[in-house]
Amino acid sequence: MNRYVVYFEKLASKIAFFAGKPIVFSCALLIILIWALVGPIFKYSDTWQLVINTGTTIITFLMVFLVQSSQNRDSKALQLKLDELIFKLRPADNVMINIEELSERELEVIAKKYRQLREKKATLQNTDLQKEPSDALRSANKKKRTRKKQQA
Repeated sequence: MNRYVVYFEKLASKIAFFAGKPIVFSCALLIILIWALVGPIFKYSDTWQLVINTGTTIITFLMVFLVQSSQNRDSKALQLKLDELIFKLRPADNVMINIEELSERELEVIAKKYRQLREKKATLQNTDLQKEPSDALRSANKKKRTRKKQQA
């Protein structure tokens, strides 16, 4: 990997981490208060306004890229962790590994599948709730025993 890329990633990570600290917010607030207090001294001139506008625009512009870089890395790391968990779970659907690389349309097809599964499960649970409490309890206990046997 290019040295520049490695340096940028380290710098972006450190700046994004530092920018999220309360002291940085306090300093930014202090700068704005000082700027507002010196307004009467400069008679609220165009130059006075230009100073804060230019400063905040430059900082915002740079921070967008730094924060996005940090967010991309964190998101990729999270996806890799989830992929590892899915891979290690035997009954898991391994189709879910690298799902973040699918198109929006493909993701929607998978989301529809899981909505249907969720609705089916909710329907089964509602059916259990309509039974007498003792029947529902027996049914729940039977499901637990079945799961335990499958896991053993």
